[in-house]
Amino acid sequence: MGYLLEQVIGRVGSLDASAMEEAQRRLDRLTKPPGSLGRLEEVAIWLAGVTGRVRQRLERRTVVLMAGDHGVVEEGVSAYPQRVTAQMVANFLRGGAAINVLARQARAHVLVVDIGVAAELPQAPGLIQRKVGWGTRNMAHGPAMRREEAVQAVETGMEVAREEIGRGAQLLATGDMGIGNTTAASAIIAALTGAPVEQVTGRGTGLDDQALRHKVKTIERALAINRPDPSDPLDVLAKVGGYEVAGLVGVILEGAAQRVPVILDGLISGAAALVAVRLCPQARHFLLASHRSAEPGHGYALESMGLRPLLDLDMRLGEGTGACLAMHLVDAALALVDEMATFQEAGVDDRL
Repeated sequence: MGYLLEQVIGRVGSLDASAMEEAQRRLDRLTKPPGSLGRLEEVAIWLAGVTGRVRQRLERRTVVLMAGDHGVVEEGVSAYPQRVTAQMVANFLRGGAAINVLARQARAHVLVVDIGVAAELPQAPGLIQRKVGWGTRNMAHGPAMRREEAVQAVETGMEVAREEIGRGAQLLATGDMGIGNTTAASAIIAALTGAPVEQVTGRGTGLDDQALRHKVKTIERALAINRPDPSDPLDVLAKVGGYEVAGLVGVILEGAAQRVPVILDGLISGAAALVAVRLCPQARHFLLASHRSAEPGHGYALESMGLRPLLDLDMRLGEGTGACLAMHLVDAALALVDEMATFQEAGVDDRL
């Protein structure tokens, strides 16, 4: 484990119990039956626990979108060619992708990080170039990354998150782009949870039945060849993961260490979070699951971490799209705490 990684893990603390109790007391004094706003109240209390503040607005929010390529694409596990990763990065930077549309609605900034794209990307506003490698190796024939590369990618994610928080980000969301990355994420989840590969593997970019069976067999072969150690999350990450997954592990851990709420997206984010939580169990308390992806492995990852998603919309795009939708619920939860009148303020009789 790298020195920076050890340092950050050591800084991850606990939720602020006193702030959570104060938030609960305020919610119970508002003009409504106790608990009647359901999970919105749960989100408000959780946010108080993360930040230590009860009445707040998180106006500066960033989707950290990690982009990287995967050598396993050589095995025909995706319906799209590898060059689409770089093409989609260009689309993100032009503002034309789904994540750009939903981020604009959620008042979020999209920060694209080239951590492992297998192409030379021109400099552009909104792009951070932190390339650890030019795509991973083919995990069906050996480890996707060397352990030191995986650690470097995790620490790169930490540095990116630290810089963004230093610029004022109050809320982080995880996003991803990488053709072949559902194969890597499914392999990680299978290795860390022990679930059968066929149960955690989905259609990704839209594979037909025959291609899905091939994808499952490819993951099974990668796990058999590499024998990732489930007791060593970095070993799993290095052998069957990806640069963008590793980068998101770093974003999650840095957010937790700095007590900045982290909203998870779908399958790729779920795999990254699972690695992060296995490295640092306390980090789980700083994570909000935005939605349940239609990719089956995502549910296994969330269940393993004890996270309950806010939404279930049959989405499976990634990019951070589900996380942006959850930002609206975060805003709603915070506005209710801040703007609703108490029984005393409204002159309304409380319960007998």
